[in-house]
Amino acid sequence: MLNVKGYAALAVKQDLVPHNFARRDPRETDVVIDILYSGVCHSDIHSAFNDWGNATYPMVPGHEIIGKVSHVGRRVKGFNVGDYVGVGCMVDSCQHCDPCAKGLEQYCEAGPTLTYNGIDPHDQLPTYGGYSDKIVVSEKFVVKIPAGLDLKGAAPLLCAGITTWSPLRHWKVTSGSKVAVVGLGGLGHMAIKLAAALGAEVTLFTRSPGKEADARRLGAKHVLFSTDEQQMADAANQFDLIIDTVPYAHDLNPYLPTLTLDGTLVLVGYLGDLDPIVNSVPLIMGRKSIAGSLIGGIAETQEMLNFCGAHNVTADVEVIAMPDINQAWQRMLKSDVKYRFVIDMATL
Repeated sequence: MLNVKGYAALAVKQDLVPHNFARRDPRETDVVIDILYSGVCHSDIHSAFNDWGNATYPMVPGHEIIGKVSHVGRRVKGFNVGDYVGVGCMVDSCQHCDPCAKGLEQYCEAGPTLTYNGIDPHDQLPTYGGYSDKIVVSEKFVVKIPAGLDLKGAAPLLCAGITTWSPLRHWKVTSGSKVAVVGLGGLGHMAIKLAAALGAEVTLFTRSPGKEADARRLGAKHVLFSTDEQQMADAANQFDLIIDTVPYAHDLNPYLPTLTLDGTLVLVGYLGDLDPIVNSVPLIMGRKSIAGSLIGGIAETQEMLNFCGAHNVTADVEVIAMPDINQAWQRMLKSDVKYRFVIDMATL
């Protein structure tokens, strides 16, 4: 077993504290990674606070991991010691169901093995995440970081980036597409950057006038205030795709008339019951759709990273020291970050 240092939640809604724990000895197909940076995701807070009712403790969060390979197993073929690599939200899947065969491990019918707060199906040991100095991962779930890509800014690509990239690719966004983004946070700012880099004409829907300048800096051509009935009426039948990144229950009805024929509003930010009831008239009259999307598969994640390397796309980040994580979480709950915290693991 490998002795590892990290920070963990030891019980529900308690501050994270320093925590020593053991990781498995590397298997022949494993890569051992010295973690350099770990992005901080809202999911980390939801998981540690047991908001989804499935928390196990001690919990070491973190699924936006950038590091350097320190060991490769005898049967590893794709990585070498010294490579800069990433690990996202998954570290395993069944590898034989239909979604896995299609490279869509995030939809594994047995359920993917999560990077933390999961159970390794091979040895039944708990998984621990990136708020730590080392991680052991099957090479199938490790991705390469393109040369020259800023490592700090690359960390959130492993969750916020791929969560927005996957629907952009699935709904075939390209030059000339019209894409709208609801919400300008960790996910929203990546949706704008990636859609703009793909050549789409991007619009931000927001309730906050103070976000207009930042949205344009990130690549949005237009900003619409969703509380302005005239602006929303003028936007009817415009958007091929709306990426909704809002992380809490909210009314979808104002956005549906702005979709074009066969347009889709895809939810990526909220897990839970939709409220209020959706009016089906705009859906039926324009063959419009409401859909959901979950991160992306490993091949798709590598595709995104390669695209980001070619177009120099990274997240806007604020780097913090590991001991400052609890303060950072409190700031995240107040939306006081532009747009993602990243932990420098050298401060562990």
